[in-house]
Amino acid sequence: MLNQERLLRQLNIYDAIFRQAPIGIAISFNSEAQTAEEAETFRINPMYEKITGRSKEELRRVGWASITHPDDIAENLHYYKRFLAEEIDDYAMEKRFIRPDGSIVWVHMTVTRLILGERLQYNHVSLIQDITDRKIMESALVESERGKAVLLAHLPGLAYRCLNDNEWTMKFVSEGCRDLTGYSAERLLDNKDLSFNELIAPDYRELLRQEWERVLASNLPFSYEYEIITASGKRKWVLELGEGIRNAQGEYETLEGIVIDITDRKRMETRLQYDSEHDRWTGLLNRTSLEKLLSQHILIPPRGKRALFSINLTAVQTLTTTYGFHYTQELMKRIAGTLSILCTKDRLLYSTYENRFVFYLFNSSKEEEIERFCEEIIILLEPILIVERLNGGLGLIEITQENSQDVNQLLKKLLIASEKALTLQDKGVACCVFDAVMEAEIDREEKIKQELYCIASDPDCSSFYLEYQPVIDLKTRGICAFEALARIRTEVLGQVPPLEFIPIAEKTKQMIEIGHNILVKAFTFLKKLELLGYKEIKVAVNLSAIQLLQPDFFKTLTKLVEEMQVSPQQIGLEITESVYISSHQDVNLILKSLMDYGFQIAIDDFGTGYSSLAREQELNISCLKIDKAFVWKLREIAPEKAILGDIISMAHKMGHCVVAEGVEDELQLNYLIQHGCDQVQGFYFARSLSEDNAVAMLQKSQTSLKMKDSKRL
Repeated sequence: MLNQERLLRQLNIYDAIFRQAPIGIAISFNSEAQTAEEAETFRINPMYEKITGRSKEELRRVGWASITHPDDIAENLHYYKRFLAEEIDDYAMEKRFIRPDGSIVWVHMTVTRLILGERLQYNHVSLIQDITDRKIMESALVESERGKAVLLAHLPGLAYRCLNDNEWTMKFVSEGCRDLTGYSAERLLDNKDLSFNELIAPDYRELLRQEWERVLASNLPFSYEYEIITASGKRKWVLELGEGIRNAQGEYETLEGIVIDITDRKRMETRLQYDSEHDRWTGLLNRTSLEKLLSQHILIPPRGKRALFSINLTAVQTLTTTYGFHYTQELMKRIAGTLSILCTKDRLLYSTYENRFVFYLFNSSKEEEIERFCEEIIILLEPILIVERLNGGLGLIEITQENSQDVNQLLKKLLIASEKALTLQDKGVACCVFDAVMEAEIDREEKIKQELYCIASDPDCSSFYLEYQPVIDLKTRGICAFEALARIRTEVLGQVPPLEFIPIAEKTKQMIEIGHNILVKAFTFLKKLELLGYKEIKVAVNLSAIQLLQPDFFKTLTKLVEEMQVSPQQIGLEITESVYISSHQDVNLILKSLMDYGFQIAIDDFGTGYSSLAREQELNISCLKIDKAFVWKLREIAPEKAILGDIISMAHKMGHCVVAEGVEDELQLNYLIQHGCDQVQGFYFARSLSEDNAVAMLQKSQTSLKMKDSKRL
């Protein structure tokens, strides 16, 4: 009884161990399926079921071979057959089982004999342990090592681990060392033949040391570009990326990182930098380089006097239409080469824009040197330009403490000076210095621009108004029309004449809005005259080229006429000869549409442009307004030598009405009367008048005419 109780306890202990063991245990588990009779001693513990993902009964029915990975079955059967043949007493291997869901589980399996009885066929026990996580880690490690090997093999440089000492003593260097430096890795290890410090170009050694000390002190990663000297003596640019490794005492004992060849990149950067700072065609430094140097000189001004010289050769562009683009480009290249003769370390030449050059002179000790340099530029340029029948402008501005702070404004003023120089003479090179007078002109122009902006955005702006100069009919001696003249007057600018603000309005693209405002004011005055009973009086308005050539001008104008209920027959539209010189056909079509609608079209200031009476005959116009220059000429020459009468006669033959401008004395008036001029205007009769004064003069004129008529009766 005691023995039976002891045996029972032992069996219970065995059963508890079998079931709770952290490893899989299989007793008499065959490679193939077993019948219930054959599996008399077949046992599987819960952990074995868990690892394989299959129940005890399922494992008995299928055998272990059918759930073993195909790549492992051959090895497993080899050991198993030898084991059954008693050639070996046990064996161990790592293998894979396939779970029912298709997933793989790695196990470490040990198979050994288990004596259960001589009559039993399968006397063995199999122990398995799940090693899947370990295998995944091993695979990742292998892949990582493979990746590192591939990276190091293809790295355009070397990987290293070195001591943090003065020679950067190498403890590991990858094989890329030979391609990068020309030395094998072995020659650098432990400074066998030379140290890495000796590879570094001398001018970078101390800088590299200082940078490492800085990043290590701040616990930062290291990144630095420098040059090394290879075994062949060639210099190469490299980028070093690394970090410090602390020892047990917390000190940076070793350094690890990579050194990459960036020579090609540096060569490209150098090329890109050169291209960004130089003009592609001439090879000269460009505007960007000039601005950069001027900005540097703001912080650290050079000694002596400084000046900028702008050489404006925009007239060269006219050669393109005749000789082609390449001709003008080669000419500019030749001029650049000629001007380069004057370059020194303190006189630099820049190509700042198309057909423009700038000399920057600094460290000049004498004022005379600036003047002399201007003369040298002109002496070199003039022979080339005279041959090409071109002119050039040389702008000069002396740099002072006051004007040097804003580089953009400085170059803008320089350009203005060179543009003005272009207008001074038709051939050769003229020089213009930007001074206080020109500064005042620019300041005035800026204020006019601001005023024009206000006028364009506000039709009722108080500074903008119209005056009206009467036009006299020489047959009736009465007023037959008024010419509307735009005026600007402000407290700051005073009276601004049209010849000053109209070009600025056209240049700033504000002429469209301002021109519309003029039309509205003039039509309002015409409507007022109509309401006062002066229905036959006309009002003439000057049109700019920008207005006339707007695609919707005709539609906008006729719509305004209809809205304000004025008669187009009482409206005169005046254009200058320059309007149709460049766009003759387009302008003529527009003029025809306007005349067909009923407007009176006049050519203003006739004789000042490049037109002729023959050209006028082709135009759709109704009137010629002869420029005052022809009228004033009557004071200087005998009447019989004046051509004014011939112009009047020929204009009449073409069916045009003739108006003479600028009549200021009785001599001029009598000549015009004798030669049949239709209408006149000028100071002899009246200057331009305010709206009220114009109406008053009209009333007076009408009263005078009535009195003359009554006397005749």
